[in-house]
Formats: sequence, C-alpha cells, structure tokens
Amino acid sequence: MHSSYAGARRGNQWTFVLLLVATFLFAPLHAMAQAKAQAATRTAPARTVLVMGDSLSAAYGLSAPQGWVALTGARIATSHPGWRVVNASISGETTAGGAARIAAQLKRVKPSVVVIALGANDGLRGLPLVQTRANLDRMIVASKAAGARVLLVGMRIPPNYGRDYTQGFEANYAALAKRRSVPLVPFLLAPIAADRANFQYDNLHPVAAAQPKIRDHVWKALDPLLR
Repeated sequence: MHSSYAGARRGNQWTFVLLLVATFLFAPLHAMAQAKAQAATRTAPARTVLVMGDSLSAAYGLSAPQGWVALTGARIATSHPGWRVVNASISGETTAGGAARIAAQLKRVKPSVVVIALGANDGLRGLPLVQTRANLDRMIVASKAAGARVLLVGMRIPPNYGRDYTQGFEANYAALAKRRSVPLVPFLLAPIAADRANFQYDNLHPVAAAQPKIRDHVWKALDPLLR
C-alpha cells in the first residue's frame, strides 16, 4: 500500500510538472495569437461609402462637419464599425464632371457603396436631359462593375425651362433606378424644401440646421446597403 501510494504521489508530481511546462510553453503562443488577431482587426481596411455630389453634398457655405455627408459619416462610425465615408463632392459639379471622375475615384477609394447625388447643376443650366441621363448611367454602370452597391439620389428643379423639361428631369432618376436595379432617393431635399427658413440667402443651399434632416432622409435608403 505504501509503495503504491508513493508511486501515485510521484505520478502526480510529474503530472504537475508537465502541466507547468505546458503552461509556460503554450501561454505565450496563445497570447501571441490573440495579439495577432487584435492587430488584424485594428488594421483591417475600412469599408467605404463614396459620395459623388455637388455643392448640396459638399456643405456649401458651411463648415465641412456640418454637412449631411459628414453627419452621415459620424453616424456610420458609431452604428456600423468598420465603415467610413469619403466625400468626393465638388461645388458646381455636373453629371459630366462626375462621369469623368468616377473611374479615378473608384480606383482610389475602392468603395463598397457609391452614393450618386448629381444633376442639380445640369438642371439649373438647362443641359440636355439625354446627356444628364447618359452621364448618370455611366457612373452607375462603372460603380457596379467595380463591385460597389449604388444609391442614386434624385433632384427636382424649378419650372424655369417648362413643364416637359422639369418632369423629364425628375423622371430620369426613376427610369435609371429601375433600369439598373438600384435604390433611389427621389428628391434629396424633400424633407426641407417647403420651408424657406431651411435655406441660405441664395435660396438654393440648406443651412446647417437643415442638414440632419437631409442625413436622416438619405439614411433610410443607405442603411440597408451597409448590412
């Protein structure tokens, strides 16, 4: 009995020694694996929403953080970790300018989602509707070919050029969204357009206080594309 007890005791001691050795050997390896996993998470490239717009999206007359695009970026940072917003909007931009820039922006940013919010300047200048439609179509096709989802954001214009032009301008967006199977925000300024107090002195560009309403309006269509 005594020798068996001693042998069992020695066996337990060896087991303890082996466990201790294993702990010292494998604990650092486990810690290294955790550290690598955390580092990979930290350095993983963010998925990007690229916004191609004009002055309405470039925060004209405001500081950049006040614009609806920047406000959208701030919301995405908290609601969808791992996403970011790149605003490539330019004041005065037409659909022709957007179509000319889209390839370079897609290559530079490699977006997962592209928001196309152009056309207002085409309408204000009375540019041919077929030209505006072709430019927007080119941007949609290029974005989809690059593997990005597309959100098309429409615009409405005053009836300065007559009913046919005004209605045709608005119809362009719906027709393109249907043809290319992309979601559509029919009118960017829908939640604020009826109140003059929402606009700056030029009656064209929204004030800072109206920007969150625009953000929320676009967000309803954008959020599903981030999932």
